[in-house]
Amino acid sequence: MNTSRFPLLVLSTLVLAGLPTAAQINTTQTVVPGVFFHEGDPRRGHSNNGWILFNDFVLVVDANYPSGAQIVMPKVKETSDKPIRFVFNTHHHADHAYGNQLWADTGATLIATTAALEEMKKVETGYFGGAPGRWEASAKVRPDVAATKLYPPILLFPNELVFDDGKRRVELHYFGTGHTKGDGYAWLPKEKVLFTGDACVNGPYNNVMDGDIGEWIKTLEIVKQLGAEKVCPGHGPMGGPEIIVDQQAYFIALQKQVKALIDAGKSPAEVKDAAPAIATELRKNPRIARYVPVNPVPPVQKVYSEMGGAVFPK
Repeated sequence: MNTSRFPLLVLSTLVLAGLPTAAQINTTQTVVPGVFFHEGDPRRGHSNNGWILFNDFVLVVDANYPSGAQIVMPKVKETSDKPIRFVFNTHHHADHAYGNQLWADTGATLIATTAALEEMKKVETGYFGGAPGRWEASAKVRPDVAATKLYPPILLFPNELVFDDGKRRVELHYFGTGHTKGDGYAWLPKEKVLFTGDACVNGPYNNVMDGDIGEWIKTLEIVKQLGAEKVCPGHGPMGGPEIIVDQQAYFIALQKQVKALIDAGKSPAEVKDAAPAIATELRKNPRIARYVPVNPVPPVQKVYSEMGGAVFPK
């Protein structure tokens, strides 16, 4: 999720959704001994972070924006004097990868799925020799981005990469398209802890435009089979397996609502106009109400397009 340009909208979303705006934000939480979770500030567009201690080094989950990285880096140091050797970008979005330079400058190797780098090449095009892309656009409105350079991940894996020092095992996985085409997960099988990036969020933080909701539902079904007991999402508070279940259920319910309108022969304009009513209906389910955004049109448009519908009129 990239919310840096809409801080007031994000804050309003938090308030209207009934979520605490600062209860655990910028607080280091111990998931299990040696594994930490840090909830980023959505008002600054920051993602969540995680880090995992090994015998001789630290593995960090997500780079955040540069300003987010500057908050998290000293907190990692507070939990360990070991070097931060690896930083895992769960996907290519700005709030999870634009802070890469800060971590790389300390000696960390940047990791991502092969598909995540391919997505970065497509949309962060200025760095790779194409026309200016999202990086350049973000640098115009974010001083922290303007003061840094885009560093792509260099250690890539198509499906799985494993870290195992005999005491701690972390598996980095690619399960398929979801929030983006390159979503990666960090799974600790012994502790049953899962870091999901934005493939799972805990609140009204879903950015659906670079993914595929139909495939996302299928991928989350695979993720559920891991049996995670503690889930650290890309945005919002840490929780249990209900985060995966509820994230998937929200999309399934959204699809059902949109399909009913298609089956009724509604026009693109009528489907767009029905978005607030869809949101109202979805909020009646307490398990998924927290996922419904203040502006329900983008997710409705996304599902409608995936089902063969046209672009909504302006």
